[in-house]
Amino acid sequence: MNNDPYKILGVPQTATQDEIKKAYRKLVKSLHPDLHPDDAAKQERFKAVSAAYELLGDPEQRRRFDAGEIDASGQERPERQYYHHYAEQDAGRRYDPGQGFGGAMGDDDLSDIFAQFFGGRAGGPGRNGFRQEFHARGQDLHYHLDVDFLDAARGTRRSVTMPDGHTIEIAIPPGLKDGQTLRLRGKGGPGSGQGGPGDALVTVSVRSHPVFSREGDDIEMDLPITFDEAVLGAKVEVPTVSGTVSATIPKGASSGQRLRLRGKGIRHPDGKAGDQIVRLKIVLPKRIDADMEELARRWRDKSGLDPRADLRRMT
Repeated sequence: MNNDPYKILGVPQTATQDEIKKAYRKLVKSLHPDLHPDDAAKQERFKAVSAAYELLGDPEQRRRFDAGEIDASGQERPERQYYHHYAEQDAGRRYDPGQGFGGAMGDDDLSDIFAQFFGGRAGGPGRNGFRQEFHARGQDLHYHLDVDFLDAARGTRRSVTMPDGHTIEIAIPPGLKDGQTLRLRGKGGPGSGQGGPGDALVTVSVRSHPVFSREGDDIEMDLPITFDEAVLGAKVEVPTVSGTVSATIPKGASSGQRLRLRGKGIRHPDGKAGDQIVRLKIVLPKRIDADMEELARRWRDKSGLDPRADLRRMT
């Protein structure tokens, strides 16, 4: 498999971070192991896509990869001029087992060279011949997760299969926004030496809902009402993200009129909550019977109402 992260994600090297994220989201949605439990090839490609985004999704890691400082797996590359640099520095000197390189290079110098050569993560000889250990924290791993609208609004827990096959449980906090990233401490790549593991960074996409939409911490929806409810007013049941509530339709309501349900929007753990905005929408029956026609005709003959008068004055 090609290990060029740009080719794995199907983006050019000039792609923006948003273009890289968009390509990654599209691929993981189609390749997720839950959708292909018996397809080893797609599972391997899913792992490759996740690893590529782990590298390119981090602007600093991407910069270092483009500069040749790290390889496609995120590992440090040896200093390219290492041999020539030290060969020129010690040109003409002979190695003496008793004196080191020309008597000028001691154990500490060798330790420094080993540290540079191995990127500060391997071991090298230290004082008195004892091995010196180098430690590095593990890499952060990037993942993507689709969440239902109501789960994001209310909060929930989800079991997620990671690319390596392990299943972890993620707490979805109430009020989670589309595109928000959750950090799972210690669930990333393993560290070297005594360095701790990295974190798992899970970017969330919130699915759309057929009834509700979100604007900040407010929830918005259209509420269908009948002709008689609009004329006479009524008490009706209204769905919210936290359950059904009763609301009053004022007498003489019009389509497009907005009602505000205080505190029925997104509620956060600290107690703060948005509102629910209800837009009224008058709905007539698909079949108009003779009685309704007669009622409308008599009303029109008597009312003289011109709802478009203001519109004509403004245009």
